[in-house]
Amino acid sequence: MELDRIRTGLKTAQAPRLRAKRRAGAASSVQSGGKDGKKMSAANAPAVISAENIELVGYHDLEKRPAFKIAMQEAGGRFYLYLSTFWQSGWAVLDVTDPAAPELKAWLPGPDNTWTLQVQAADGLLITSLEKIPPGWGPRPDDPPEAEGVYIWDIATDPAVPRRIAHWETGETGTHRNFYNGGRYAHLSAGAKGYKGRIYRILDLEDPENPKEAGRWWLPEQEAGGESDMSGERAMVFQHGPAHAEAGRAYLPYAGGGIVILDIEDISAPKLVGRLNVHPPLGSNIAVHTVYPYRDRHIAIANSEALRENCDEPLNYTAVIDIRDETHPRVMSIFPVPDPPEGYSHKNFCERGGRFGPHNQHHAQGLDCLEDREDRIYLTYFNAGLRIYDLTDPVRPFEIAHYIPADPEERLGMLPKTLVTQSEDVLVDRRGYIYVTDKNHGLHILRSTV
Repeated sequence: MELDRIRTGLKTAQAPRLRAKRRAGAASSVQSGGKDGKKMSAANAPAVISAENIELVGYHDLEKRPAFKIAMQEAGGRFYLYLSTFWQSGWAVLDVTDPAAPELKAWLPGPDNTWTLQVQAADGLLITSLEKIPPGWGPRPDDPPEAEGVYIWDIATDPAVPRRIAHWETGETGTHRNFYNGGRYAHLSAGAKGYKGRIYRILDLEDPENPKEAGRWWLPEQEAGGESDMSGERAMVFQHGPAHAEAGRAYLPYAGGGIVILDIEDISAPKLVGRLNVHPPLGSNIAVHTVYPYRDRHIAIANSEALRENCDEPLNYTAVIDIRDETHPRVMSIFPVPDPPEGYSHKNFCERGGRFGPHNQHHAQGLDCLEDREDRIYLTYFNAGLRIYDLTDPVRPFEIAHYIPADPEERLGMLPKTLVTQSEDVLVDRRGYIYVTDKNHGLHILRSTV
């Protein structure tokens, strides 16, 4: 199988001999990179509002293309970051082997008028999402995207310069937050004809140049003609993703549809195991944004996504979910809400402006290049920066560290309405280096001192 060949090539740090079909495949133009890639350091970083038990290691401004989601692979003794970008369609590649001097290796422009926010890297493949830009996030909301679905890239041959080898389309508005940690299947949050909102679709990558759908699952209220309140006070029902797949189970954050656990032993016919609704009373319109399981501990960490600025919505949360009985998951505990540091400009983060609340957790996904520990949670919190929690006792999670960069001095995108720090995604490598993105900052590289 071609996938096995790519995987073997990555593990031996030798580029596989690709078939003529792949050599002739579409390759995005690379506008910067190579040996003359731009290097930066902590000296280029913004000032800090507050930091506790975290130190700054490095920084890169990404040539003023703020990043969103982060993926990593380790190849040939080097660490590569793959970053989606917020306000320009495309992706950046950084060499962070020396985290104090991150080097921009490549910028790959994406299709016009298309959100390219999500990235996953494993087994020598890079999976990038393509979707319609929603109103308020781009200058042409009424125009269709140039592309939708996912691009699949070869990152085994040259990790610094991804080469596009396939494009799979949903036939609808595209994909959002997907999951791929290697092997045959990618698990997508994808549009599909005849359904309201994104559903769960499984992509077979046995031949990564010719991906095919292998299975799908949805909630009944998503069927055309079904009764579903998709707006107003009720949170929307759709598969936000990622659908974390592990040991014959998929854990789906289904926004207003709650936390969903599926049996995927038969990929072609996923079956519902258990479900937990939290909205109302908790959470925004994306009431369940993330569900990350720690199966050995029989728990999962779930959170909503803060959406409205100035906390103008139901309370957002991060919670420990007891999944010992998968058929009846339950809330075990709630993480404490961050307090402003001493001397902060406002009495609480809500009054600061921008969004305040949880967004993205670090996902190890079983990848060797990433930190994988069950007693620590890394969580971005928009204007409250990065927060780190101790999860030794799942009944009593508590904060042990935080890092809040100073507000941006230059607006690089349309949001937030108030130009404040908005920490977005976090990833931690196996060396302990922490990577954090922001809507109007570059990439921060940090390290915990506890």
